[in-house]
Amino acid sequence: MTHDGAGATGWIDRFFHVTRRGSTLSRELIAGLTTFGAMAYIMIVNPAILALAGLDRHDMIMTTIAASVFGSLLMALLANLPIALAPAMSSNLIFAQVVVVQMGIAPPVAFTMVFIGGLAFVALSLTHWRQKIVMGFPVSVRTGIHCAIGAFIAHIGMVSGGLAVKSADGFAFGSLRDPAVLLAVGGLFLAGVLRMMRVPAGMLLSIIAVTVAGCFVHNPGGQPVTARPSAWLEWPHYPVHMLFPFDFHGFVTHFGLVLPVTLYFFLGDFFDATGTMMAVTRKAGLSVEDGQPVLGRAAFVADGTASVVGSILGTSTVSAYLESLVGAEAGGRTGLVGITVAALFALSSVLWPVITAVPAVATAPVLILVGLGMLADMGRAEQDDAGGILTPLLMVLVTVMTGNFMVSLALGLLLYTVLAVVGRRWSEITPILLLLDGVFVFYLVLASGIGGGA
Repeated sequence: MTHDGAGATGWIDRFFHVTRRGSTLSRELIAGLTTFGAMAYIMIVNPAILALAGLDRHDMIMTTIAASVFGSLLMALLANLPIALAPAMSSNLIFAQVVVVQMGIAPPVAFTMVFIGGLAFVALSLTHWRQKIVMGFPVSVRTGIHCAIGAFIAHIGMVSGGLAVKSADGFAFGSLRDPAVLLAVGGLFLAGVLRMMRVPAGMLLSIIAVTVAGCFVHNPGGQPVTARPSAWLEWPHYPVHMLFPFDFHGFVTHFGLVLPVTLYFFLGDFFDATGTMMAVTRKAGLSVEDGQPVLGRAAFVADGTASVVGSILGTSTVSAYLESLVGAEAGGRTGLVGITVAALFALSSVLWPVITAVPAVATAPVLILVGLGMLADMGRAEQDDAGGILTPLLMVLVTVMTGNFMVSLALGLLLYTVLAVVGRRWSEITPILLLLDGVFVFYLVLASGIGGGA
């Protein structure tokens, strides 16, 4: 690579600080390829989840790819960090299953909620309140949110893969006489093995393997589990009708019900992004450059702006991906990682006929493992704060037993507050906590007023 400033590589080196950060152009490209392989499954899984909200799966493939491209480019160009962005695997489920299916809110209103949450994220990023928000939010509640959503995601995977079927007692395990169920079980074991072996593209490889196997496995009706696509490659067609899919009137009309979820989109993205970006920059050995912290205002603005752009494009909250860690482990140190990821997402858009052919039994194992991975945070619950392990346990229990994430979040916040008051831990009762308590009490009153159908 040229280091004297001459030619294209010299300009790239200066702009991205490749040499200054102890990396090389080839190492950055390899790190980008590794990161893409680890997170490419989102092109298949996110559309499948958003389809639960009645959105067209092909449209969601295009919006997912476009949002991933724009988000990764924003982080690369604004913050010069080796962090890729895509629609988050927590917010997409809340968008589809909670907001649209359970609460009965139309998708345009849900997109408006994501848009406003993203604007709030950007506004906060431009102030000095970021650290105060992080310090003022109960750790056990944050753990509970993460674990409850993990249980939610794993539940969806169990149902969509046929591993859990409704019965008189609630749910029962699917019939092992059904070849599709056996295929889902095999996919779960395969994905688990690949994850244990730390194969960077393990999730994607398991989806491909189950999809291919599904061409030769037939369901009880005699049809193959995987319907073969009419073409392997086709020029992508962006769904322009998904641009600016907002309904501000509907947002104002349902303000009392949608405000708590809008706060979740904002807070969930904020805390997930903060944790992910801190983990990746730490793994990459990046802390201070030119006397300024590498993880500064630009990184947060890029993440928040990505959610705003994602909602404009027609998808759920876009955020930094923890899979970027594998790129950092591969030597990625600069925004060239995100540039590479964005380019690969864009190139993948021609594969949309194949992506639409992926069956639910192929994505189900990934959902289950992602959910279980989020549940693993339970072991890191703070024992010395007011909520301890009780708050996250209650949130997971309510979510699993009722499928109602918003009620679990409300009860978790209120339990934490009660325990803090009883324990006279006044320093843990912050203004942010009291504000959220008020919002969620108001939400519970409104939800019960419409028959508890939140």
